Amino acid sequence: MASPSAPRVPADMAKQIVNPFAYGEWKDLQRTFATLRRDNPVALVEVEGYRPFWAITRHADILKISKDNARFLNAPRSVVLGPLANSSLVQQVTGGSPHLVRSLVTLDAPEHMAYRKLTQSWFMPPNLKRIEDDIRLLAKAAVDRMLASGGRCDFARDVAAEYPLHVIMKILGVPAQDEPLMLALTQQMFGSEDPDLNRSRMVVKSAEEITATVIKVVGDFEHYFEALAAQRRAEPRDDVASVIANGTIDGKPIDPRMAAGYYIIVAAAGHDTTSASTSGAMWALAEDPSEFARVKANPDLLPGLIEEAIRWTTPVQHFMRTAGEDVEIGGQVIEKDDSLMLCYVSGNYDETVFEEPNRFRSDREPNRHVAFGSGAHMCLGLHMARLEMRILFEELLKRIAHVELAGEPKRSNSTFVSGPKTLPLRFVAA
Repeated sequence: MASPSAPRVPADMAKQIVNPFAYGEWKDLQRTFATLRRDNPVALVEVEGYRPFWAITRHADILKISKDNARFLNAPRSVVLGPLANSSLVQQVTGGSPHLVRSLVTLDAPEHMAYRKLTQSWFMPPNLKRIEDDIRLLAKAAVDRMLASGGRCDFARDVAAEYPLHVIMKILGVPAQDEPLMLALTQQMFGSEDPDLNRSRMVVKSAEEITATVIKVVGDFEHYFEALAAQRRAEPRDDVASVIANGTIDGKPIDPRMAAGYYIIVAAAGHDTTSASTSGAMWALAEDPSEFARVKANPDLLPGLIEEAIRWTTPVQHFMRTAGEDVEIGGQVIEKDDSLMLCYVSGNYDETVFEEPNRFRSDREPNRHVAFGSGAHMCLGLHMARLEMRILFEELLKRIAHVELAGEPKRSNSTFVSGPKTLPLRFVAA
């Protein structure tokens, strides 16, 4: 792992990168990443209790690694940054696997594409077009509930958390009465470090405690989806749950652990990240009346608004890769088996790619953000996320005349998936 002369991230910054609460302090974190992009764009992070890893902070290097799936692998280690204590506990629970949840994001070729193809068509434009009217009904209902609140709401909780959840559960085939359970489990899994979101609603004291909590949440997910899969094997329906339950790879049924992970990644990632970007868009519009007026007056800006919200929010804040061979990145020699952290939070604010990166601009063009990843692992649900957001803001903007912040928005405290957890708004109906 790296020569003694390899550049190191300064100790205070290294601790910040692995600290979930630093990701709730977005502006401070962005200043740190800006410094690293300038001074140490490919540098080793060494923090006690963590396996050393390279922080990749420039857009170009993140993109290069993301597209090179042959030399930079997902499978050898957990794709989510975590302390060594977490890894040991996970391996105890899984019988040696580093992955608590085995899913598309932990697979490499050829397995990855074989499993991806099972459900890929469900998330492509032709199928989404088939259910667009249903999605619009859900969007209208979300706006109705917002307007019924009397001019004030917590947009993150009351609108953004619920609407994408309804959409993905409809596609997956989860009954409406079980949607609150899916939302709670997702928040507890991705927000395990955040006292406002985790199961205990308390500040978590240790990495082991965080992992133990996530293990319980994953167990609850698996228990639910085992029952749903059994139902769909007995009585298949036109939904993704039936595809997974009855799917085969090389003529054999999907391994139960892989099936459980497939359900979890669709159910959780299928709405939480879109919820975050949706809240991010509204946060930006509430902060900038002129931007709100521009987009309201010109619906042609909506695609730009959506892409900018995804960049500006960056819900998936990092993924890890493992070097499959010795390779050079950004002038540094990365040795075989070294771990790399693709810092999307940094890449999406790279000044060499995005003019005034901290400013929200619906007319930003081009907008080559890396929030959906790239290469073989590009987000499976990217078309669905864009469609959901477009439809919601089409319905929302024509029914609201004014919006402003009614308090301080806050991001969740998580190194992995994050976004606004509270967004208090005051608004006037059109």
